[in-house]
Amino acid sequence: MRLLYSILWWLILPLALFRLYWRGRKEPGYRHHIAERLGFYPPVPAASQRIWVHAVSVGETRAAEPLVKALMTRFPASDILLTHMTPAGRATGEELFCAEKQAGRLIQAYLPYDTNTMMRRIIEHYRPCMCILLETEIWPNLIRQCVRHHVPLALVNARLSERSLKKGMKLRSIMQEAANGFSVVAAQTQTDANRLAQFGSTHIAVTGSVKFDITPPPGTLEKGLRLRRSIGNRPVLMCASTRDGEEIQILDAIEELAGNALLLLVPRHPQRFDDVARMIENRGIAMTRRSALGNMSQCTVSSDVRILLGDSMGEMFMYYAACDLAFIGGSLEKLGGQNLIEACAVGKPVLVGPHTFNFEAITADAITDNAAIRIHSAHEMMQQANALLLDDIRRQDMGECARAFAQRQHGATRRTLELLAPLIDDTGP
Repeated sequence: MRLLYSILWWLILPLALFRLYWRGRKEPGYRHHIAERLGFYPPVPAASQRIWVHAVSVGETRAAEPLVKALMTRFPASDILLTHMTPAGRATGEELFCAEKQAGRLIQAYLPYDTNTMMRRIIEHYRPCMCILLETEIWPNLIRQCVRHHVPLALVNARLSERSLKKGMKLRSIMQEAANGFSVVAAQTQTDANRLAQFGSTHIAVTGSVKFDITPPPGTLEKGLRLRRSIGNRPVLMCASTRDGEEIQILDAIEELAGNALLLLVPRHPQRFDDVARMIENRGIAMTRRSALGNMSQCTVSSDVRILLGDSMGEMFMYYAACDLAFIGGSLEKLGGQNLIEACAVGKPVLVGPHTFNFEAITADAITDNAAIRIHSAHEMMQQANALLLDDIRRQDMGECARAFAQRQHGATRRTLELLAPLIDDTGP
């Protein structure tokens, strides 16, 4: 099965490269660093110890931030190789680790396609002492080459939905071989651990989600206050990380949003910013874009504006700080939901749709702790939003519950580092 998997990669490689070019029409970053996708990298200085962390896109890169910084503190003689698969993830890494890159402590690159040849190239070029994969990134040939080159492997912040488990079981032989390659697995919840064990993973520990250890970047909350001042006293409902198919439902229901409330709409993928803007304009809804506000020091969002489109990257904490409550996207459609932790950490009440299987345990706990409310349609979202926006006491109580919920989950980074440190120490100089 793994041989067939490897052959398939070589057969689809021309299509994969064409897909990069095609996606580059809207997101030019896909046309940059193409050689890295094939395992060819520029020269890098030798390192006494290099720890490889793979974070596929924006969410994983943000989740990796506390862990990467903890690794740098624990191993001051080491540098970090941070790999991604999307330009948005790479741009997020550049933003989060600008100082570390300038100090020569961190290198960024794209992960190559999962063939034995290309994975061997990246390992032999960077010579990592350990490879750390985040969440659900299981690449059979990457794992095989790490084992062959005696590079210890860890899967951290690991999660596995019931849907992903069923899909994985169809390739059980490949998944079992991959699972056997991990020296340690740090699962977010006991449910995740139980599912991962069905693939044959051993040495599994439940550490929680490192996303709870993320702190707002310096100045971000102050930017949120500036944005709020530019909006004025209007209530603000934020729809965060919305995906294709959800904005239509939200726009269909926007007339149900009471009074002069402002809808702050933040699509998850930057290549969709212009498409969503056209969608709003075609409906004749008054809109302004975050990119038109500059530094917000002297800009004002007109009272006639119904929608503020969040068309920027790296400002999610700012948006959360500026809103009164937040709906977390990816959950109206059958997409599994997105991370609600950032909204909770800023003390905002959360609304989630019916489809949260990617974050089922955390979402269920947040609902139980009165930090979140589940809704089943965009119309119900507007009804719940109206009720909360008109009830200051209830909204503030939910916000405090959300903040307390996030604070109780802290410590996953420390627990994860305790699992990783012995493996890195064993490979040290």
